[in-house]
Amino acid sequence: MRKKSSILLAGLLALSAGSAKADEGMWTLYNLPQAVYEQMKTYGFNLPYDALYSGDDAIMKSVVNFSGFCSGVVVSPDGLVFTNHHCGFEAIRSHSTVEHDYMLNGFYAKSYEEELPNENMFVSFMVEQKDITDELTKKGLYNLPINKQSEFLDSIENVMSKEVKAADPTLRLEIKPYFEGNKFYATTYRDFTDLRLVFTVPKSMGKFGGETDNWMWPRQTCDYSVFRIYADPKTNGPAAYSKDNVPYRPKHWTKVSLDGYKDGDFAMTIGYPGTTNRYLSSYGIKERRDAENAPRAQVRGVKQQIMIRHMRADEAVRIKYDSKYAQSSNYWKNSIGMNKCIDSIGIIRQKQEFEQRIKAYQDTTGYLKGKLDFDKMKDLYAKRFDVQYVFTNWIEAFNRTSEFNTRALQVLGGMEVKGPKDKPAKQYVQFEDNSNAWDEALDKDVMAALLKNYREHVDAKYLPACYAKIDKDFGGDYKKFVDYLYAKSILMKSGEKIFFNKKNYKNDPGVQYGLDIKAIYDEVIEKIRALAPEIKQQERYLCDAKVRMEEDLPHYSDANFTMRLSYGQVKDLVVGGKPAGYYTTSESIVEKMNTGDKVVDYYAEPELRDLMSAKDFGRYTDKESGKMQLCFLTNNDITGGNSGSPMFDGNGNLIGLAFDGNWDSLSSDIRFDPVLARCIGVDMRYVIYLMDKWGHADRLLKEMGIDK
Repeated sequence: MRKKSSILLAGLLALSAGSAKADEGMWTLYNLPQAVYEQMKTYGFNLPYDALYSGDDAIMKSVVNFSGFCSGVVVSPDGLVFTNHHCGFEAIRSHSTVEHDYMLNGFYAKSYEEELPNENMFVSFMVEQKDITDELTKKGLYNLPINKQSEFLDSIENVMSKEVKAADPTLRLEIKPYFEGNKFYATTYRDFTDLRLVFTVPKSMGKFGGETDNWMWPRQTCDYSVFRIYADPKTNGPAAYSKDNVPYRPKHWTKVSLDGYKDGDFAMTIGYPGTTNRYLSSYGIKERRDAENAPRAQVRGVKQQIMIRHMRADEAVRIKYDSKYAQSSNYWKNSIGMNKCIDSIGIIRQKQEFEQRIKAYQDTTGYLKGKLDFDKMKDLYAKRFDVQYVFTNWIEAFNRTSEFNTRALQVLGGMEVKGPKDKPAKQYVQFEDNSNAWDEALDKDVMAALLKNYREHVDAKYLPACYAKIDKDFGGDYKKFVDYLYAKSILMKSGEKIFFNKKNYKNDPGVQYGLDIKAIYDEVIEKIRALAPEIKQQERYLCDAKVRMEEDLPHYSDANFTMRLSYGQVKDLVVGGKPAGYYTTSESIVEKMNTGDKVVDYYAEPELRDLMSAKDFGRYTDKESGKMQLCFLTNNDITGGNSGSPMFDGNGNLIGLAFDGNWDSLSSDIRFDPVLARCIGVDMRYVIYLMDKWGHADRLLKEMGIDK
């Protein structure tokens, strides 16, 4: 057994030598390795270890999970929260109409009364995290078959949750696996569900560059929006929405800095990264590339062409689908870029070579002999490949791709269990009136195109039975079939109860269509689930072997949408031997701006062009460059879910909000590339400049302690 000092020294040497890159990693805060903290200090982090997690005013206490898909940060004593514009996009869209288009024109609430409430949105504060692996092991977790472990974990989570709530009813607890299930941590949260929109810039700035610039550098996107947490007026704790709620008064918030940064400065993000797969086997990476990413990109490409055509033709349709299109396009482009990087970098080959090292280690030490079996892993993935490919095509073709598909599948889950007591022979379903969220013409065109596309890309044995009807009754015309479903099915009725006779409800063509496509899903998912436990077990053993083989190095677990810290430096990007710079300026956005065509990604209102063309930006001017800097690069680790993560300087002040990774390293979810990987953030000086000069949001600036 080595002494702790020797282990720390080995870790520091490894970090500095590059064996475990200093900038790589999504580290849990409560048990941040001392070696990592020491490396952070050499980069310019000036605060004590306790300032991150356990101190009275620890930085993590102002960072929030934003609505389960993004990150955010509290920046005032009255509960103001900054996140990305694209994280608040659906909230902004939901409040927009043709008459009051907040996406197009932006929004500023000049008083508390004008701040807009949002359904199904929340922020979560992490209260505590702890490793419960030993406790679970003693209770017999690893003695259970892997397909029984989830049920066991759910029961433990329920018990622990009740204990937490008994002490404080505003808390909740969840258990998640780390290191591919070799560790389990319990995390306690406090959720606030009354979240109101306070400020957003126009979409032309908050989404400047659109899908053209998504994942790209250089960027000029002012990607932020502002919300406020509301609380119970008596307790200052969580409360459901009420007009009587008051702004939340947090004990901890982050100071917004206008001091900026320079090349080489320390930079840190804390947020909620969604999913990475850096322990994934070479077989899993191949499946990801060919059975998931490739079909996802292909199908979404078809769908998005139709969506954008309808959106450009009608402003009302654009408002309804702006958010849906952005969500679809984001991982369409991500899938394309990731596959490109997998191939260009040779990640599968590199992973295979590393697996040979693990195999040699296993042969030498006997570690996990008889458990980790690469031949078995290869065989399992080979058996799953075809059905995984079909599954991806099915999801992309039928799952929430049109309102009709959504209802046809939803009705199957509710038909048999709902029914009024006075009419026991009948069942009913009731769809909300959501006509403001979808368009019939677009819906039909997408549905017909994806039906055709699905047939062209999967084996005939995985075609739903409805395809025989399309051929026989409609001569293979998908559009006529879709028109028939709309005309003859009653599934598109909204806002009223739809009654069916329990015995013959399948006569409805929409219900029958849902049954047909669901039957294929059931067939495919059953095959996937049959193989999943053993694949999961092999991947767990592979991770275990890697960590054991490199036991002198600090390791972090794959992201799983729990709070993580990433650190690094403000750093230039060099692609093809050409420096791309580490920041963008106001001149660069003015050069891109097009004020004559509202549908292009570089459109901006003349007022905003004038603001960005200013000769003097005053206090928002960078002292070194003499420029108004807009976005900047660091080599922090980032993935989906990190959007809106606060970017801190070495003193814990807020200098930016992370909003994107870069095209050249889209395979970073699988393998972090220390040369190419970058985190793109919006400069807080750009954020505050638009709040000041465009929004005239004096009350918000004062609230954040920013003097006029």
